[in-house]
Amino acid sequence: MKTFSIAKSRRLRSTPYTSRIEKQGVTAYTTYNHMLLPAAFGSLEDSYHHLKKNVQIWDVAGERQVEVRGKDSAKLVQMMTCRDLSKSKNGRCYYCPIIDDDAGIINDPVVLRLSEDRWWISIADSDVILFAKGLAIGNKFDVKIFEPNVDIMAIQGPKSFGLMEKIFGEKITNLKFFGFDYFDFKGTKHLIARSGWSKQGGYEIYVENTKSGLELYDRLFEIGKEFNVKPGCPNLIERIESGLLSYGNDMDLYDNPYECGFDKYVNLDSDVSFLGKDKLKKIKAEGINRKLMGLIIDANEISMTKSLDVKDENNNVIGELRSACFSPHFNKVIGIAMINKPFYTPSQNVKVDINGNICNGKVCDLPFI
Repeated sequence: MKTFSIAKSRRLRSTPYTSRIEKQGVTAYTTYNHMLLPAAFGSLEDSYHHLKKNVQIWDVAGERQVEVRGKDSAKLVQMMTCRDLSKSKNGRCYYCPIIDDDAGIINDPVVLRLSEDRWWISIADSDVILFAKGLAIGNKFDVKIFEPNVDIMAIQGPKSFGLMEKIFGEKITNLKFFGFDYFDFKGTKHLIARSGWSKQGGYEIYVENTKSGLELYDRLFEIGKEFNVKPGCPNLIERIESGLLSYGNDMDLYDNPYECGFDKYVNLDSDVSFLGKDKLKKIKAEGINRKLMGLIIDANEISMTKSLDVKDENNNVIGELRSACFSPHFNKVIGIAMINKPFYTPSQNVKVDINGNICNGKVCDLPFI
């Protein structure tokens, strides 16, 4: 496959870690929130196996923060998401689908409650800051909304806990999933959360002090030698096997939370007010007409740049395959597809045209593993 370079610019920003990862052998970039996001360090499959056994350091500074602070900050954040945050606590992260008035998904961020009147919305790849500003202006909320200078690095993999304990002590291993706290590194406090875009376990470090963050980055690799540390990035194979959805790939503005399996993050019975609540009540009452499901396909390779039609045994289009990869675990291609009713039942037989080859497959539940 022919490769093309990405031209860097002020509009498409590098990260504080870019010069380091380029020396460490990054082989591909994608873009994320108008920033460079590493997409590969050599073989995707080799990186997948390493991630599942060891520890990797990821440059995920493209996971930008939208800070909302002020008297009406909690009211604004709640207006944006269908998840009830009325009982949220300081020091906790919350996965929160953000929706519009028609219940379309605008983003699926992790929301960090720093205090009652200060929040970080750790966003996927869409311009949430503009949406937040529009709502704040229209509702005359007393808030300040801006993008703070925060550049995340992620420490992912089963050996991440041992590596982080070496640097921050036993206290960091006591963090509960989606909890966060501040930890000292050579006199600088860093917000560290037990989180990350893999199911292999790990942490995300929200770096605000760039100088200290780069020193910490180097220290992680120095100490990490005994844990077989390597540079890495979100891994397509691991995230699809784990059923981790990618905004812009698996879902977008034209999908609603129920279609995407986010039922537990939709709180219609609470008293909180949020955009799209009436629409979601109607969708729940009438039921959905399609749903994100897994596909296991009898093929040994696939490369996608657009959605592929999913057909039934009579050659009728019954959905679209949105993301896919070859899975070493299943020794087949697996993917995430939006499937129409009534075909989104496990074991439904399907067909997908992959590079001119008609491949058989079956619908299954998510996650795969």
